[in-house]
Amino acid sequence: MTNPYIPPPPPAVRPAPGWARKRYVLPALALALFLGAGIGAGGGEKTTDAKPAAAAPAPTRTVTATATVTQTPEAEPAPTVTVTKTATVTRTVTAEPAAGGGSDDDSSVPGTEVHYGNCSEARAAGAAPIHRGEPGYASHLDRDDDGVACDA
Repeated sequence: MTNPYIPPPPPAVRPAPGWARKRYVLPALALALFLGAGIGAGGGEKTTDAKPAAAAPAPTRTVTATATVTQTPEAEPAPTVTVTKTATVTRTVTAEPAAGGGSDDDSSVPGTEVHYGNCSEARAAGAAPIHRGEPGYASHLDRDDDGVACDA
């Protein structure tokens, strides 16, 4: 057991850590750098005892500039090219013989039945799309069998 009346031995003295030494040296170096830069930039006043040379008379020079403007004619625009596409529409009209009646529907009137060979002919005639029951509708023109021919 230790005696409570005897103080413990003092701790060993060790040198200050590196960061503690730098906290005095680095700011001192920075201050010296800034003071030196300030003195160097100010430079002090320069005194010269030399007197400026007297100006000797010199001949006067006059410069005259002349500008020549040449106009070039404007180029004529290129001729306009027009492309015309001609579409030929063939309509096949089949007249059915009258069956013998005085019926008033349009299907019995000769010249009202319209047939298109393909959808290009129907579009060229301005009839596309054609719905089932309309003149010109045919099942070979209706690809998806939805009742609308030449729809897309």
